[in-house]
Amino acid sequence: MSTSYQSDDFFDSGAEFTDNIEKRESLGKVFEILFLMGLLIGLFILALLVFDICQDGLARFLTPGFLTETPSRFPDEGGIRPAIMGSILLAIIVMLVAVPIGVGAALYLEEYAPKAWWTAIIEINISNLAGVPSIVYGLLGLGVFNYLLGFGPALISGALTLSLLSLPVIIVTSREAIRAVPDSLRQASYGLGVTKWQTIYHHVIPYAIPGILTGVIISVSRAVGDAACLLVVGAVSFLTFNPGLFQRFMALPIQIFSYLSRPEPGFANSSAATIIVMMLLILVLNGIAIYVRQRFSISR
Repeated sequence: MSTSYQSDDFFDSGAEFTDNIEKRESLGKVFEILFLMGLLIGLFILALLVFDICQDGLARFLTPGFLTETPSRFPDEGGIRPAIMGSILLAIIVMLVAVPIGVGAALYLEEYAPKAWWTAIIEINISNLAGVPSIVYGLLGLGVFNYLLGFGPALISGALTLSLLSLPVIIVTSREAIRAVPDSLRQASYGLGVTKWQTIYHHVIPYAIPGILTGVIISVSRAVGDAACLLVVGAVSFLTFNPGLFQRFMALPIQIFSYLSRPEPGFANSSAATIIVMMLLILVLNGIAIYVRQRFSISR
């Protein structure tokens, strides 16, 4: 009798276990459908926005001279060459300044910094800075770069301000990428008598570069499309020359804001065409970073 009771309990527990698995799989499918619907809704709205922008601005974008001439006070004339050059220079300087500093800070916090109270405070502050509104960074740049260092409303002030805006995101994502490197890789390197810096340079950084470049893509894209910082620092909406490093400058977000603030209906089409240019610029920068990330992923 005891044997039959035990077998019945075994089958009952097995059936209950099977029911639990089926319930979990059904619940998982429900959430999968909900997440897929959220993705499709977001893509649908994005597609509508892109379609509307292309419908309004494609004809102006294809106008001869729109990419090569300077702005004009007439909506159907002139171009946005100074704004394009300004945005490209801003993106290049942000990458040259923010990426080495951000990756270096992440390496120090993950590989060298001791586990102490002051490092915990630094980590909390960096995480908080990633969510600070960009206008705050603009005020900081205005006080430090424009007035304290005496750069004035020049392109270098805007670039350094955008670098400050990008640093927290680069540091946080770089730390996560470095933390994801298997510790066994470090221990194997140390076991062969390799120094700590050689281990970081030859093994940790190449392994973490795909994740680091993801943070760079996010931060640089945010910097190129930000207008609040540049408005505070002193970007202008009209120039007849390509901006220099210590000169007044234009940028694509400021040009879009300037076109939208004008009452003439033709400037709305110019604004849509400028948005197309900015999207293409961001796609090119992201494409380069994604290509480099894929190359390192394959070689790894």
